[in-house]
Amino acid sequence: MIDFQLTGEYIPLIQLLKATNLVQTGGEAQIVVTEGEVKYNGEVDYRKRLKVKRGDTVEFRENTIRVI
Repeated sequence: MIDFQLTGEYIPLIQLLKATNLVQTGGEAQIVVTEGEVKYNGEVDYRKRLKVKRGDTVEFRENTIRVI
């Protein structure tokens, strides 16, 4: 479990994947999202510009990010 401390109102999903070092680049993040490798609050989500907020969870390759 990775706890990510949100400083603003939200963080775009692609930036969250980069900020937690689960991907190396924004391009890689876009690819894994469009290929359905990322779950948002338990459901596969294909939106690259998804706004992740406090209380949300993101799952990717056996990693779970909890946004606090």
